[in-house]
Amino acid sequence: MIPFVSSFIKMAILDVLTYPDPRLRKQADPVESVDDVVRQLVDDMAETMYAAPGIGLAAVQVNVPKRVIVIDISEDQSDLKVFINPEITEKSGEQESEEGCLSVPGVYAPVTRANSIVVNALDRNGTEFKLESTGMLAVCIQHEVDHLDGKVFVDYLSRLKQERIRKKLSKQARRQPTPLPSPAPVM
Repeated sequence: MIPFVSSFIKMAILDVLTYPDPRLRKQADPVESVDDVVRQLVDDMAETMYAAPGIGLAAVQVNVPKRVIVIDISEDQSDLKVFINPEITEKSGEQESEEGCLSVPGVYAPVTRANSIVVNALDRNGTEFKLESTGMLAVCIQHEVDHLDGKVFVDYLSRLKQERIRKKLSKQARRQPTPLPSPAPVM
């Protein structure tokens, strides 16, 4: 319980884990209740996603193993969608599209996913909703739900491509100074 909540809430840009970090393989736990801590995580994730810039982010990518994703595929970053405890209940059709990932910087590859999905989730207020989605939004939801299940989009690529990506990103990480880890929120 938070004894005092200021009307001014500070958002933070979180550190995004980079492939092949083993924490990206952690299965996310369900959110027990949507409270101010979860809403702050949502706000911080949105700020992180927009600053990157990206169109989707899963809590696992910021080292918080909870089932929370944020997505905004709009051109002007005006349509933030929040999915807490998302569950894809239906999939149909097939589409191939070029995917990239904030956790796999600079790498893009074609991935085949369902064209149409139905997802059940909670919004940032804890209200249940059901969303039918197609096209880019469907792809993005599937990509982010994969993160919650410990999967990264490169898992859809051949072993050879995965190994090349792993070596490239590991080499880049060795060249950069190691940032101090930021503490993950406890929920």
